Amino acid sequence: MRITILETSDIHGHMFPYLADKSDRIKQGISYIYRYVQQSRKEEEHVLLIDNGDVIQGSPFMLYHVKNESDHPNPIIQLLNETRYDAAVVGNHEFNFGLDFFKKAMSESKFPWLSCNILDEKTNEPTFGQPYIIKKFGEIKVVVLGATTHFIPNWEDPHHIEGLLFEDAVQSLKKWVPSIQQAEKPDLFIVSYHGGFERDIHTGEAIEEETGENQAYKICQEINGIDILLTGHQHQQMASQINGVHIIQPGFNGQGIGKVTVEFTKRNNRWEVEEMNSQVVQWDDVTPDESILQSVRPFEERTHKWLDKIIARSNGGLEIHDTFQARLKEHPYVEFINKIQMHATGAPISCTALFNNAAKGFSQSITIRDVVTNYIYPNTLKVLEVTGEDIKEALERCATYFDLRNDEIIVNRQFSEPKPQHFNYDMWEGIDYTIDLTQKTGNRVISVTYNGEPLQKDHLYHVVMNNYRASGGGGYTMFQNKRVVIEMQRDMTELIIEYLEQNKWIEATVNENWRILKG
Repeated sequence: MRITILETSDIHGHMFPYLADKSDRIKQGISYIYRYVQQSRKEEEHVLLIDNGDVIQGSPFMLYHVKNESDHPNPIIQLLNETRYDAAVVGNHEFNFGLDFFKKAMSESKFPWLSCNILDEKTNEPTFGQPYIIKKFGEIKVVVLGATTHFIPNWEDPHHIEGLLFEDAVQSLKKWVPSIQQAEKPDLFIVSYHGGFERDIHTGEAIEEETGENQAYKICQEINGIDILLTGHQHQQMASQINGVHIIQPGFNGQGIGKVTVEFTKRNNRWEVEEMNSQVVQWDDVTPDESILQSVRPFEERTHKWLDKIIARSNGGLEIHDTFQARLKEHPYVEFINKIQMHATGAPISCTALFNNAAKGFSQSITIRDVVTNYIYPNTLKVLEVTGEDIKEALERCATYFDLRNDEIIVNRQFSEPKPQHFNYDMWEGIDYTIDLTQKTGNRVISVTYNGEPLQKDHLYHVVMNNYRASGGGGYTMFQNKRVVIEMQRDMTELIIEYLEQNKWIEATVNENWRILKG
């Protein structure tokens, strides 16, 4: 007997085969997933379909839904229901719009949500329904146990996770796996973990700081009894084995699907795994079945009308033609975002990032579409009280984004592998600073001034940044547990749109308050 396990992860609300522009079609989204799943169900007798988390946030369409139609049925959940998922795991981005929004999405789901290590702080019991499911295929019993990266409190707005405890995923699995093994005696044990790999899956070498955000390698090494580990969060595509555990990670935005086939043979009155194969299926030979999208077409058209609304105009200097150059030398768009953060909070110092290499800035006619495709995360703002030494340490962290190779400035591999992390390089406004890449790491910031005076090591300064950075996210641990002077509950896309609507005309300016040198 053969069982096929299919996994999606990090769909991030991408329903359609394009990002925001209909003419720019990409092989991604639910229509490709649906086609492949339907074909698999025709060809295979036993198919198990699991989503590994981060499904309800991350696209302009979901932003429109949460801002304008949150009382309507959740469109991405509607499509997952139509695709007939067997279960979904709670991802970290499920909390971005608050618990009420997530709970409504769960209530509309025709499949269970799983996570054994997100607990109710009053009962210490799993919060979101059941931690695992049992699926029977004839005589074969399959268990799917869900777990979620416990690093969420380091990123998320505390109001969005109020009343929840995030138990260390490894420690939680060490309790649940043997307990389930003893109680259920499954023929196949699957863990679906919304998290990734902290070590190279082939060499075991550390590929990032072991903060606990990603623990998949540790799970394979320290927990016995797991046959298959479904992973995600890092947006990578991989299929391999670690310590006898078959691992899979299917990518993001519905650009592929993880597939594990398991052949069983019955011996001594018990089903045993005879052979197991894993792969990531890309859509090279798959055509989308857009019939599944018919139910959300009216929603799609309403979203496009909203996105195409012109809310301001500029002199055209806010366009980004090269994101690398925009990070290497101050760009008007980056300065504009920092100034909005300062305007909204009154903070005298600000830092922000270009989140990915798809950022194009603003043209002369600025639409809502321009805002949401450039500022892709639902960040809120916090003003922290930090020392001059904290700012210096943060700038040194920023300086690690660049490396020198043959006297040419390049991006440090740590910010591109195993997952692009351009969002962890900040550019600052309100201070003047110079970074010299020929200096040793940790000593690259050769000058920092505030109001024309050197930054004082022990002096306190107010700095506005997004909530992810304020929690220490991205390796900025110097910001953890600092006093919060101001906390904005509205997200940045709202603030940017409001600013543009109020001002109508935006002048591109650059004060060149920072420099990157190579000697």
